Amino acid sequence: MMRNLHILLVLLLLPLATLAQSKVNASEIIAKINRGEAVSYKNAEIVGDLDMTKLKNMKLKDQKGDSKYSTKEHISTVTSPLTFINCTFKGDVLAYFNPDNGVNMVNSRNEVYNTNFEQEVRFDGCVFEKASAFKYSEFDGGASFIGTRFSEEALFKYSKFRKMVNFSSATFRDDANFKYVTFPVKVSFTGATFGSEANFKYTKFEEGVNFQKATFNGTANFKYAKIADSFNIKGANFRGGDDFKYTKLNNRQVSLTTLLDMNRQ
Repeated sequence: MMRNLHILLVLLLLPLATLAQSKVNASEIIAKINRGEAVSYKNAEIVGDLDMTKLKNMKLKDQKGDSKYSTKEHISTVTSPLTFINCTFKGDVLAYFNPDNGVNMVNSRNEVYNTNFEQEVRFDGCVFEKASAFKYSEFDGGASFIGTRFSEEALFKYSKFRKMVNFSSATFRDDANFKYVTFPVKVSFTGATFGSEANFKYTKFEEGVNFQKATFNGTANFKYAKIADSFNIKGANFRGGDDFKYTKLNNRQVSLTTLLDMNRQ
C-alpha cells in the first residue's frame, strides 16, 4: 500500500518537475556553438550573458577606406541551429556589441562586433529579461520568436532575414526597433503587443506583413515604410500615436485611416 502511494506521488510530481526550469550557464552554450554543435534547450533558465559576438571563428571584415573614422567590423558566425523553447535569459543576449555605443567618436576605438546565423534560429515562448541585440545580424535560415517577451529594447535595426520570420504573440515591453530591415518573405506579428514605439521606419515588407490583432500601446512608426502585396491590420488596436508619412502599399501612398478602411472590406 505504501509503495503504491509512493509511486502515485512521484507520478503526480512529474509534471511539476517537467515545468521547472533547469539552470544552464551561458558559457556552456557558447562552448557548444564554438564546437559547431546544434543547440537545443527547453524549459531552461540561462544564467549569465549569452554573448555570441566573439566566437572562435570571428573574422575582421574588410574595411572600406583608411580614414581614422572608419569602423573595424568583427563578424562571428553561428554555424549550427539554435533552439530555445520556453527559456528565460537572465543576462543579455548579444549578437551585436559596440564598445563605445556610438558616442565620442573622436576617442572611439571605432570597432563593432556582429553575429550572423547560418541555420534556423528559434526563441519561442522565451523571456529576455535584459538586453537583446541583433543589430546588423544576418539570418540565413528561418527566425522564430513566437510568444517571446522582450523586457528591454528589441534591437533588430538593419538585420537581414532571408527566410521565414515569425514574431506572432511576441511582447515588446520597450521599443521594438526594426528600422531599415528588409523582410524578403511575409512576416507575422499577429497578436503581438508593442508596449512602446514600434519602429518600422524605412522598413521594407517585400511579400506583405500580418499585424492582425496586434496592440500598439506606443507610436506605430511606419514612416517611409514600403509594403508589397498585403498589409493585414484587421482587429489591430492602435492606442498610441502613429506615423504613416510617406508609407507606401504597392507603390501607393497610404495612411492609417485608409489602411483601416481597406482592412474592413
